[in-house]
Amino acid sequence: MCEFCVQHGDGKLWYLEASNYAYDLENDLERRGYLVEFVTTFDKRMTTGIKVLDMMKVVPRPIGDAIRGVVSKRQQKDHFGQPVPLEDCEKILDIATSVVQLPCVCRHREGEPEEGYCLAITVGPVDGALDEAFRGFADGPDTSKFQRLSKDEALAVLRRCESEGLMHSVWTFKTPFISAICNCNLASGCMAMKTTLDYHLKVMWKGEYVASVDSDLCTACGACFGRCPFSAIKPDLAKRAVVTAEDCYGCGTCRSACRKNAISLRARGLVPEVANSW
Repeated sequence: MCEFCVQHGDGKLWYLEASNYAYDLENDLERRGYLVEFVTTFDKRMTTGIKVLDMMKVVPRPIGDAIRGVVSKRQQKDHFGQPVPLEDCEKILDIATSVVQLPCVCRHREGEPEEGYCLAITVGPVDGALDEAFRGFADGPDTSKFQRLSKDEALAVLRRCESEGLMHSVWTFKTPFISAICNCNLASGCMAMKTTLDYHLKVMWKGEYVASVDSDLCTACGACFGRCPFSAIKPDLAKRAVVTAEDCYGCGTCRSACRKNAISLRARGLVPEVANSW
């Protein structure tokens, strides 16, 4: 069981705990203020952060690891993410009080086309916080309106992202309150993946599942290999897919590429070799 499920989920999947979507006025105002600051300073903070991480490459590893550990712990308190498969995203939408399609800050920073890949959760558009945060985003969805999406409309967005091989992940703004579902990969400029995988600064934790391949169903087509952002699924000598459980984040992007239903997700806690690996 992951630490977040223990701390914020009463032993259940923390992102399916309804209290993490509820809000009182004081905490909600704090989160909305954090949202505005996060978005409006994102480009500057990421540029500075990457420069610092590049400099840390020459720092002795024990010192660098200690610094990254401190930063990760601080990140947990404000803003962290975790991959979530489509079926759990659907359960999140059952709980959410509001879903709004947003521009993606990572794609905006990278100059990538923005087509509404991110979903804001439980953020009321009427208070102007979203308009204030995204005022400078000329591309992407119409940020002057922020129409709420129904569950079916939101699921349609998520399914489109799934068909494109994107990973779904859930994010907190002032932990444990959940504010967004993002859909991304490394090619889209995902800064969370970049800092976690390239710089070993953990801002994204492994998901609650591990992918598993049924070798009898696998036809060695290779469609899944390019989908995994974490290089956790590779061909064996017979070119059939094999998952390295230790590297798997449980996002399910490999599963979405398989036309033979040879890939499934198992609860991480039930996989002995990685049961305590997040």
